[in-house]
Amino acid sequence: MVMVTIIVCMSAETIEQQARSFVDSEVPQIEQHGGSFEIREVDAEAGTATVAIGGACSGCGIAPMTMKALRHQLPDSVDGLDDVEVLRADGTNAAVMPSKTEEMESMDEYEDYSPPF
Repeated sequence: MVMVTIIVCMSAETIEQQARSFVDSEVPQIEQHGGSFEIREVDAEAGTATVAIGGACSGCGIAPMTMKALRHQLPDSVDGLDDVEVLRADGTNAAVMPSKTEEMESMDEYEDYSPPF
């Protein structure tokens, strides 16, 4: 009897495509409302991704909820992805208004809120 083990390793490109597809279909409000979404880095071996949101997201009142949802839902929706770090974008995608994201993330009101996506 011969036993064969098959190891399936998702490529960084495949993980990135699945993540972009998830955001485009499940969270279209990001770009519809003037925000931006960028996958900065994917480590397929480690199953991790770094995502940056910016534009109008940087000053948006629900940005902490969007960030939390991406942290929790992307790994559940993308094969091969186990952990997501969500950052605020810089450069050309930086805030279009002063950022309140850090302050809002620490507010108790957002602790248990789960956005509808």
